[in-house]
Amino acid sequence: MNKKYTPVPCAFYDELEAAVVKKLNCEIIYLENEEQKIINSKVIDLKNIQKEEFMILENNQQIRLDFILFFNGISPKDKNYC
Repeated sequence: MNKKYTPVPCAFYDELEAAVVKKLNCEIIYLENEEQKIINSKVIDLKNIQKEEFMILENNQQIRLDFILFFNGISPKDKNYC
């Protein structure tokens, strides 16, 4: 999937940062090759790679932030985050 990166809302990014700091185990529902995937993992870092933002999981998997559908039940498209 090579779509142009769309930044996530700041309040949603704050939720991701809090999970990193608290070392929480998280449920992440995201798109990979247009297929919905679910993973449970700790987010160990957030990185900007070539002007795109990614979460780095404890197994070193990278998920582009705008591919996240739900993070611990929270959608970045929720009206509280837009």
